[in-house]
Amino acid sequence: MSVLHNRHSQAELKKLLVEEKEPRITVSFYRYFFIESPVDFRNDLYKKLDALKVFGRIYVAHEGINAQLSFPESNAVAFKNIIENTTGLEGLRLNTAVQHEAAENMRPAGGKSFWVLKIKVRDKIVADGITDENFNMANKGSYVNADEFNKLSDDENTIVVDMRNHYEYEVGRFENAIEIPSDTFRQQLPMAVDMLKDKKNKNIIMYCTGGIRCEKASAYMLHNGFKNVYHLQGGIINYANKVKEKGWPNKFHGKNFVFDDRLGERITDEVIATCHQCGAGADTHTNCLNDGCHLLFIQCEKCAQEYNGCCSAECKRIFALPAEEQKELRKGIDKGNMIFNKSRMRKPDL
Repeated sequence: MSVLHNRHSQAELKKLLVEEKEPRITVSFYRYFFIESPVDFRNDLYKKLDALKVFGRIYVAHEGINAQLSFPESNAVAFKNIIENTTGLEGLRLNTAVQHEAAENMRPAGGKSFWVLKIKVRDKIVADGITDENFNMANKGSYVNADEFNKLSDDENTIVVDMRNHYEYEVGRFENAIEIPSDTFRQQLPMAVDMLKDKKNKNIIMYCTGGIRCEKASAYMLHNGFKNVYHLQGGIINYANKVKEKGWPNKFHGKNFVFDDRLGERITDEVIATCHQCGAGADTHTNCLNDGCHLLFIQCEKCAQEYNGCCSAECKRIFALPAEEQKELRKGIDKGNMIFNKSRMRKPDL
């Protein structure tokens, strides 16, 4: 019987990945379509992808699939054949990463995107908080490609809406894009409707990292009475690749945050964010190395050295303690959603 989960420890897996010599390709994809048995779909896909040394994260639900993956270059053709021959995934667009490894080699797995394969069955492929039974994903906004996005965003009757979290928007965004300031997508949807309630006849272009959130957001806006709603096909990743390939103007500035070990891929050389500790120009996200904290925040190289990869002097002090003392201090701590937000979170040295 095939093993449908990984049997190695995280430390072993990261060590094996760092030692791996062959380059990896990082891709993402999603599709909204009905899956009758998500568990069977998940198990079949796991066996096929695990055999190709595919690493990454996949969510499967009745409403479809959402995936971010990496695989060895030599398995590229075999990987694409598996996707093309999986019912429901025929003709799927794969978003190829702009950078397959982090430019700043400060990550625990050597800057590579993933180091294990996890396929999870969930209620939804993106948590949206929508409970209205009349909501229908079939009624969604119109796709715009990179060229169409550029032209439509030049129209003074157009509003460009960033459907990512505040920490994603902070390090990179499209020109004149408005932020829906929140930590989660489920918070954003009603906020977007409320913020734009007087703009229902404007052109609304929504964008996100790879397309999955803005596609659902476009359907939600139409459901709430908006008229002219568009969403960027393939999101920022596909846009960045297309404008580079075609020589079109690039309206995205800075870095594209990604939810894997890279924590970002550089689109332009501009640094539009600042270090959360000293205020110098910086856009490298990191997690505090204190296991009792793990705050996600932006840290420049100088502060990384000064604070030993921690977010504050207190976390630096704890991180320097023996492992057993650190473990005792962590007992009973609920880290919750530890993301630095200037509007509501203050650490001792931030």
